[in-house]
Amino acid sequence: MSQHIILTTGTYDLIKDHVRRKKVTVQEEELLLNQLKNASQVLRKNLPEDIVSINRRITYKDHVNNEEKTILLVGPEKAKTSKNKISVLSDEGIAMVGYKVGDLVEWPAKKGNLKLEILKVEEEA
Repeated sequence: MSQHIILTTGTYDLIKDHVRRKKVTVQEEELLLNQLKNASQVLRKNLPEDIVSINRRITYKDHVNNEEKTILLVGPEKAKTSKNKISVLSDEGIAMVGYKVGDLVEWPAKKGNLKLEILKVEEEA
């Protein structure tokens, strides 16, 4: 999981603020700070189409539960789990953001370790 992630500047700032407010575990904080340090920051218009980001529909396979899910990744204020709108700052969101289709992400989430494979990323209309 040492590949560099690609984030929009806004998402980068949101995650950095989330870490600064100590909203993550110590293990997550260490991983996130390392990822942010090595992340590429781009403008939204320059973000490759296969990168997990806010306002994109993500289909992924959860290898722990052997389930496939499709969610819309949104900012924290727009999250509505009943409509599959998942916050970028949720366990799944923060684990996958910045990664691309085909990546397998292992993440030490608060509710247990995640192992998520990104199958498809689509721009939300």
